[in-house]
Amino acid sequence: MTLASLLVQLLGGLAGASTLFLTSAGLSLIFGVTRVVNFAHGSLFMVGVYTAWTAGQWLRPILPGSAGGFWLAVLLSTVVVAALGALLEVLILRRIYRAPELFQLLATFAVALVLRDGCLWLWGPEDLLGPRVPGLTGAIPVLGMPFPRYDAALIAIGPLVLGLLHLVLTRTRFGILVRAATQDREMVSALGVAESRLFTSVFAIGAGLAGLAGALQLPREPANLGLDLPAISDAFVVVVVGGLGSLPGAFLAALLISLVKAACIALGTVELGGFSFAFPRLTLVAEFLVMAIVLVMRPYGLMGRAAAAPRSLATTLPAENAAGAPGRWPWGLLVVGLILLPWLAAGSPYTTVVLVDVFCFSLFAMSLFFIMGPGGMHSFGHAAYFGLGAYGAAIVLKASGWPMLWALLLGPLGGFAGALIFGWFSVRLSGVYLAMLTLAFSQIVWSIIYQWDDLTGGSNGLTGLWPAPWLSAQVPGATANAAYYLLTLICVAIAVLVLRRVLDAPFGLALRAGRDSPQRAESIGINVHAVQWAAFCVAGTAAGLAGVLYAFSKGSISPDLVHVGRSIDGLVMVLLGGVEALAGPLIGAAAFTLLQDTAGRSFDYWRAATGVVMLLIVLVFPQGLAGLFRMRRRPSTT
Repeated sequence: MTLASLLVQLLGGLAGASTLFLTSAGLSLIFGVTRVVNFAHGSLFMVGVYTAWTAGQWLRPILPGSAGGFWLAVLLSTVVVAALGALLEVLILRRIYRAPELFQLLATFAVALVLRDGCLWLWGPEDLLGPRVPGLTGAIPVLGMPFPRYDAALIAIGPLVLGLLHLVLTRTRFGILVRAATQDREMVSALGVAESRLFTSVFAIGAGLAGLAGALQLPREPANLGLDLPAISDAFVVVVVGGLGSLPGAFLAALLISLVKAACIALGTVELGGFSFAFPRLTLVAEFLVMAIVLVMRPYGLMGRAAAAPRSLATTLPAENAAGAPGRWPWGLLVVGLILLPWLAAGSPYTTVVLVDVFCFSLFAMSLFFIMGPGGMHSFGHAAYFGLGAYGAAIVLKASGWPMLWALLLGPLGGFAGALIFGWFSVRLSGVYLAMLTLAFSQIVWSIIYQWDDLTGGSNGLTGLWPAPWLSAQVPGATANAAYYLLTLICVAIAVLVLRRVLDAPFGLALRAGRDSPQRAESIGINVHAVQWAAFCVAGTAAGLAGVLYAFSKGSISPDLVHVGRSIDGLVMVLLGGVEALAGPLIGAAAFTLLQDTAGRSFDYWRAATGVVMLLIVLVFPQGLAGLFRMRRRPSTT
């Protein structure tokens, strides 16, 4: 590595930091004023890339060979995405501002699904290559090495936008209102400020910044349907590392993360003490390592401040669900029906295959609910324990040659070990910071699994994880997988009952006390952090068991089991069912899994269909499907 190559890599990191800052600045503005965890922000970035490509195609015949055509396309893309953001705020988000943050996350996740299929419908599945920018083609020499001119322009754009935003926020009446709303939104509303107009304006500006970032990225990266999830993931990391609502913090975090990535590439493979360290591999997880270190050392980010107490996702669980006395017989009938199903559905073997997935994800969702509902701890990285359980069982089976029963018993310990380590750090944070730290740990686990070829199979995963022969034998008159289906049903039913009993025990009451009033709980002798840490371990073990059962049902596993998408699926399942009832995650997991399976086999644009259904549920039944069922059972009063 030479000084010139290091400098070029660091300059490239600065160029990437500008795009990262523009995306994150919009997310930070939106969250600071509206308190909306906008999961659709990455989709707005993607729409910006596609819109800039289309505008460039329209303007190319009008302004051939002119740099003005490109910059005009960037401006048009910014305006279009800003208008789209304002429309989303008026039609959807304005109706759920008083809902808990994670219900807003569910709504914006549904919007992201709709926008992704909308892009698929408008632009197709192929990558669309962007144009070179006239006047900014070629490279400039840096210590004898070439550096792209366009990247040099990007380095200047980031600080320029930061300066303009600073002027707007400090020298205009609108900026004063934005800063005041960031500090105390309720007080601004009490002073007579038109809250709806302010929120719409801020959302439009934040969306426009995402569109601007996407448009500027087009010459560096083709427009494609996979841009949304990485964009929102990186933006969340930057916002949390910098400090929620802090634009200078977001800029500093974007610089730090981009320069760390650039340094990893520049260092290459280093020999130290007889060991080889391939630093470029760390680029897959560098931002999450930075976030984990920052949050452990400074819980509110580099330039953030202690957040206000978050709105609780759950009140005290209803008496009928906590005690479990009324309503037992319907669940008993359901279990009996599920036991008989392999024989009743002998002519439809796919039914039991899908239901095995439903059982596994029901336990996964129930384990997440265990810390989210009664514990009040939001997790964006629960898939880590699901994947660690699956890989733990696979390694026991493949490496030791032990029978499948031992893998089934020991595999969940992988989820327990992960929760034991990660939970110790996580319970010291709260709200979005806790959620993002769990995401960081999950992505670190994903990176290790993805790159450890000798143990985990790397990106190819592991195969040959079939159940024992006695579980694969044909049961007379039943579907082909009846034996494994019944084993999965029994394991999940026992695990759910254990989780329920734990919540009904004094431990569950202590967990709820720590959620509702940590100070009062500490004052009466409850060690809130210890109780929450124990809850993480219980939930991680249950999620690990779900991962083991899922792995043997599929016969193979891959790093996708640990990816952030799996964690988001778990959140959606819990919120879809509702967090005010123990049955919520079970109902939500069944509904989400069956909805995805049915829509995926019936429609080309199944994500949009799923998103529309989720939006309807959020807007019409904010307490989730379980809340809807309770309302139907509740007798009317006059």
